[in-house]
Amino acid sequence: MSISLYDASVGSYLQTVKAVSNILQQAEQAAADGLFDLNETLDFRLREDMLPLSFQIISVWHHSMGALEGMKAGLFEPPPKINDITWEKMSELLSEAHAYLASQDRDSINALAGRDLMFRAGKLQIPFTSESFLMSFSLPNVHFHATTTYVILRHLGVPLGKLDFLGDMRTTL
Repeated sequence: MSISLYDASVGSYLQTVKAVSNILQQAEQAAADGLFDLNETLDFRLREDMLPLSFQIISVWHHSMGALEGMKAGLFEPPPKINDITWEKMSELLSEAHAYLASQDRDSINALAGRDLMFRAGKLQIPFTSESFLMSFSLPNVHFHATTTYVILRHLGVPLGKLDFLGDMRTTL
């Protein structure tokens, strides 16, 4: 069995973005049940040296939708600063990513295979191909930030389990 760039990127991103969206919805329900105040979670960090929940969501958005845009442009940079982030804005970012990913054409994404891509952060530049960027940088990042989102909300008491993190698996059923 071979796997296409489309399946590895769009398929994986969609699964993770949808799972994180569902996790946020469960957090909204927990807040409605009085477990915590949603707005107080935006800046919540597990440790002082970690970035807050809001950054985790921005990163899921950026390392999915933004990664595909980067593969197309040949350049990927850190996420933009989003001022005045709200719970609603985080949900909107995930909805935007989902819509963008769902609109992608299989042949167009597969045509990105073998193309050069530069990751640039300030003076740091790391050269990749689309595949090496996806497999060694983008997917690990999107999963890291999705996991951190899950762990923060689980720590705050949202009743989440492993299946919530996995989301809609691509089974043969």
